[in-house]
Amino acid sequence: MVEKAPTLNKVLKARQNLAGVAYHTPLDYSRTFSELTGNTVYLKLENMQKTGSFKIRGAYNKILNLTEGERARGVIAASAGNHAQGVACAAARAGIKSTIVMPEGAPISKVMATRGYGAQVVLSGRDYDDAYQQAQALQQETGSVFIHGFDDLEVITGQGTIALELLDDLPDVEAVLVPVGGGGLIAGISFGLKQLKPRTRIIGIQAAGAPAVCLSFQEGRLHESSSTSTFADGIAIRKPGQVTFNLIRHYVDEMLTVTDEEIAGAILMLLERSKIVVEGAGAVGLAALLQRKTGLNGVKTAVVLSGGNIDMNIISIIIERGLVNSGRYVILHTIIDDKPGSLQKLLAVIAETRANVIAVKHDRINPTVPLKQAEVRLTLETKDRDHIKQIRTALAESDYETEIIS
Repeated sequence: MVEKAPTLNKVLKARQNLAGVAYHTPLDYSRTFSELTGNTVYLKLENMQKTGSFKIRGAYNKILNLTEGERARGVIAASAGNHAQGVACAAARAGIKSTIVMPEGAPISKVMATRGYGAQVVLSGRDYDDAYQQAQALQQETGSVFIHGFDDLEVITGQGTIALELLDDLPDVEAVLVPVGGGGLIAGISFGLKQLKPRTRIIGIQAAGAPAVCLSFQEGRLHESSSTSTFADGIAIRKPGQVTFNLIRHYVDEMLTVTDEEIAGAILMLLERSKIVVEGAGAVGLAALLQRKTGLNGVKTAVVLSGGNIDMNIISIIIERGLVNSGRYVILHTIIDDKPGSLQKLLAVIAETRANVIAVKHDRINPTVPLKQAEVRLTLETKDRDHIKQIRTALAESDYETEIIS
């Protein structure tokens, strides 16, 4: 028997509490990802939720259940970003003050958004767990009410409203893939689904660089990682909560991990094929499905895209690396004679291959290059890896030795 569990009535009540506050987000059928994975895939677009993630659900439900005395003291929370915005927005709507402790390396976009909702932001520590310790210390000093990001029944109950929406929109759903950090989201969703449709398979997905819940699930006890290493900051948690772990162990069927490269690939595919923007944490479920780690085949599957608050610099890096990995972007290095017409001759060969020249760097003073010769770096837009091979072959036939720099 699970101790300190939510109840279905409280999940239903939470949905009433959130009416007019949180959106009933779309459940979007994806023909592209269905064909790629061999399943019938629906995307639960919590990246389109107010504040850009599901966190407003749990935060507002928690704040709405505070007493007048508790509200008067204000609230405090620790977050890498999404819970911060959820609490700040919920507190502003309730007319109470909020303080949020965020890691020093939190994305600037999330820090600014949190301040934009009216919260006082304190930057402390290298990750969520450090920020959590600082928030606990400040809570003791100020007497504010602590709003935990995941290990709280009212927060979990609020997240559980996603289960109700999934069943409203897809009553015959067979499997649900859920991102996991501290476990609040999957605890709420798995509880709600198992109450109403017990045969639904619930699979939790973590980043391989932050696998505390996955390891806890495998070992049957709470596991704390010494550190985290993933760009999916929203799920970079070193230790799950006790309440969430109890619910996960009882209601979740499987836990898996995906690498940062796999997450980045899923983000890029969502951008390019579905025109959907998600952050690292939001893409882990789709990453697992695309990599066929779930073992699902021919299954009606809902993938929760938990948030869309991604830093633009990260998107830029993901796009560039994705183009390189797919052979659609390449930097070639070669040596040419340092005399008039040499560069034009080189570019003429490139033009014949139908590659698009993005940039040219011509260096005649590099001391490692012989006199009367010049180093050239060509940045090219290409079709695929075969196209790159064709370009290098054409250059070799014209007596140019090339090296791929990137």
